[in-house]
Amino acid sequence: MDIGFIGLGAMGKAMAANLLQAGHRLTVWNRSPAPVEALVALGATAAAAPAAACRGEAVISMFADDRAIRETLLEPGLVERMPRETVHVNMATISVALARELAARHRAAGSAYVGAPVFGRPDAAAAAKLHILAAGDPAAIARVQPLFDAMGQRTWSFGVEPERANVVKVAGNFLIAAAIEALGEAAAMTEAQGVAGAEFLDLMMNTLFDCRVYRNYGTIIAAGNYEPPGFKLVLGLKDIKLALAAGEEVDVPMPTASLVRDSYLDAIAHGDGEKDWAALATVAARRAALGERS
Repeated sequence: MDIGFIGLGAMGKAMAANLLQAGHRLTVWNRSPAPVEALVALGATAAAAPAAACRGEAVISMFADDRAIRETLLEPGLVERMPRETVHVNMATISVALARELAARHRAAGSAYVGAPVFGRPDAAAAAKLHILAAGDPAAIARVQPLFDAMGQRTWSFGVEPERANVVKVAGNFLIAAAIEALGEAAAMTEAQGVAGAEFLDLMMNTLFDCRVYRNYGTIIAAGNYEPPGFKLVLGLKDIKLALAAGEEVDVPMPTASLVRDSYLDAIAHGDGEKDWAALATVAARRAALGERS
């Protein structure tokens, strides 16, 4: 397929490389040139501007936040200028409100839009092991399914309204953040009581909480291995805010999300914003004054 890819961060670059490996013809754009150059070396074509990548059979967007989507696609009116035969697939984690707005603007323009955020860190993206959450017109999803197959291990369908995929993504990221918060608090308590936090986490990961999220983040927390980040802590704060906004929109209180948001703010205030979002666990340790006890 002839496709465009805009937004080549750690996730987007790996996903685009897998599309090239699967034989798709790719035109790429990114604000910084290094990822573009790396993909051109693999066979991609560089676009001088986002508009040059927003054509063909599909264009995939993978930006860090709502603001980047607005600045790149909405404010310049690129959504309205996309060819009607081009399916826009947004795979970024964005707010439910923006996902709804994107769907409405594509609908008004007569073009196809699919919401398809993903679960998986950069290593999963590189291995084409992402879980892809797809929502939108079934015909449009069917057209881009070969792209999903090249990037992920499974596509999960969530209906015809594209924003439904973003609801699921935001809720899932809230659960991950809450798990990290709980791991950090429990490890801090055991450490303060004289039991090594790493020993406690090893037990939990191999017994009561023997699942991917607890294993992945328990391992990171036990080792204190927060750099380089697989997913930056500042982006974790962004996603918790998205969950709170989605809840507020439908009058659903999320007190745990409010607590986790404050912990993320604490971590950022102490200079940890560019570390992995698992560094949230250091907040509980700092509040327990564990460094002062050693």
